[in-house]
Amino acid sequence: MIPRHLQIGIIFLFIAIVVMAFYARRMRGRVAETDSQASDNRLVAPPVSGATEQVTLYVAYDDSGVLRPQIARIPLPSGRQQRGQELLRALLQLYLEKNSPHPLPASADIPDLYIVDPGLAVIDMNGAFSDNHRSGILVEELTVASLAETLLANVPGINRVKILVDGKERPTLAGHADLTQFYDIAMVSKMVNQLQANQ
Repeated sequence: MIPRHLQIGIIFLFIAIVVMAFYARRMRGRVAETDSQASDNRLVAPPVSGATEQVTLYVAYDDSGVLRPQIARIPLPSGRQQRGQELLRALLQLYLEKNSPHPLPASADIPDLYIVDPGLAVIDMNGAFSDNHRSGILVEELTVASLAETLLANVPGINRVKILVDGKERPTLAGHADLTQFYDIAMVSKMVNQLQANQ
């Protein structure tokens, strides 16, 4: 028979093992949560001050290969540049949702939009947007067309769009969509019509 003090020692050892396993599991969960928060390095935009307006976002749908207009109500500042930034943020939020019709990488961001001259908008996306974007002619064209068409439809006076990555020109978005060119209204409309016709 096992001595009583040895039985008590074994019980305490068993309890210590259970407590340590529970503690280790909790710590792993916290580390995973911290890592996911640390990997999201997008800038947090300050709250927008401005009247809530009805806008049209042109949302890409990968399954059917089309852009569909979607009405949204978002607060918009009066300045054209800030207005454009908020429109792109609203569109990006749709694409980052769990059941997005056109999923983009979780770390994708569009930190800056510049209105260079009266008709030119320059979209500056972060490197993660381009580096982690799915490669393919259709998905890349849908992204470009969605961004450009949303700006063209909602910001008066914009007739051309240029896309940069981390402030620099890149040849393509993810291997296919040409980022060296300026997208004008006619070109974007033609692209959208071609996408609709090919569905």
